Amino acid sequence: FFFSHTLPLLGGLLSVACLPSSLQMVLARLSTTTLAPRALVRMQEPPVTPAPVTEAPPAPPAFNVKDLPGISGPLGFFDPLGFSTDASEGKIKFYREVELKHGRVAMLASLGFLVGENFHPLFGGNIDVPSYIAFQETPLQTFWPAVMLAISILEVFSVFSFNSPFGGEPWSIRSDYESGDLGFDPLGLKPTSAAEYKEMATKELNNGRLAMFAIAGMVGQELATGSKLF
Repeated sequence: FFFSHTLPLLGGLLSVACLPSSLQMVLARLSTTTLAPRALVRMQEPPVTPAPVTEAPPAPPAFNVKDLPGISGPLGFFDPLGFSTDASEGKIKFYREVELKHGRVAMLASLGFLVGENFHPLFGGNIDVPSYIAFQETPLQTFWPAVMLAISILEVFSVFSFNSPFGGEPWSIRSDYESGDLGFDPLGLKPTSAAEYKEMATKELNNGRLAMFAIAGMVGQELATGSKLF
């Protein structure tokens, strides 16, 4: 048994001893080299391309009443009674909507006084009275429900610009609503530039403010004199 196990071992040692010295050195080095486990050998991974960074849109600037149109010289920002001091954005937009509507009506009324007292072909051309009582001289005075219905059709569209009164601030306008925008611009006069639009809106407000004073003066003068102004 001893010889059967040791003879092959001695034969292997003798065969190695008979090899050239260079081969013996190579075999010795291989026997002492630790091979890395296959699990630790990894293929080189391709570089990971980072996902593009999408910048968030800038936040809209904070609401400031002094940034609205209508502020011009020589008075600049004019609020002596402090209506805008503690008012919210929605409430200030409501004030602005009221001012715009009254200004537009006053501009039409001022023009109507001037034209109507000099040129009145409707209803046979016989209504030649001061403008403040001209409506009462027409058959329309007996059709007040029809007149109110015609006015309400226009006003219904403005209801959708308000904040909901259920759980919200009453009599306030939505922040995303553009004051005075009724979607009516058949001639395409609305500027696309923000600066030009603000300038045009300021002109409309100033003309409307002047017209409110003008129509009040016209009506007051005709009430005082009882005669036509023009």
